[in-house]
Amino acid sequence: MPPGWKGESMSSSVNFWNRSAARYARRPISDQNAYLRKIALTQKYFHPEMDVLEFGCGTGSTALIHAPKVRSYLATDASSRMIDIARERMAGNTLNNLRFVVATLEDMQHRQQAFDAILGLNILHLLRDPERAINQVFSMLKPGGVFVSNTACLQDTRPHLKPVACLARLLRFAPYVKFVSRRQLEMHLENAGFQIDYRWVPETSKDVYFLIAKKPE
Repeated sequence: MPPGWKGESMSSSVNFWNRSAARYARRPISDQNAYLRKIALTQKYFHPEMDVLEFGCGTGSTALIHAPKVRSYLATDASSRMIDIARERMAGNTLNNLRFVVATLEDMQHRQQAFDAILGLNILHLLRDPERAINQVFSMLKPGGVFVSNTACLQDTRPHLKPVACLARLLRFAPYVKFVSRRQLEMHLENAGFQIDYRWVPETSKDVYFLIAKKPE
């Protein structure tokens, strides 16, 4: 869920995801092979002593897969209903290092803890100011930490849909969507101080840009 939204915009966004949570949880992964590759690529950067934050975790499926690989895993979302479902999925699980918390990225940046890795999956394009979020992530990472993101870069692939997306949001059929390009996303990361370590556009899903960026030591 988007960090940094204020007032009515934040409220309408949270309301949309609360209404959509059950449907979202039932929806199958559209590209299972690409999803599994992203999991494997991410876990190459993990080690057992890592503290990880995932913001915009949705209903927690990815968090449940990654958490056994690290020391601690904090998964957050601004939608309380998304977190309710994530906690239900965790029921009966033996994991004791995974927590699901209702929070935005902005809420988390005031914590004293610094993280070894932060994941923002399918979230940056839902923010009004993804550059600000990326700067927040940079400040929350330890030196040498990694930021893993998966972003729909619709400015490159479907710019003609911008009026449709705007109308759908006004009619409350869809959340806010930022039409960002791959180059803009890379520039935001580089301007924040990140070094981009890995880039991938899945052949079967050209909208998506998967990036792994490092904070210098």
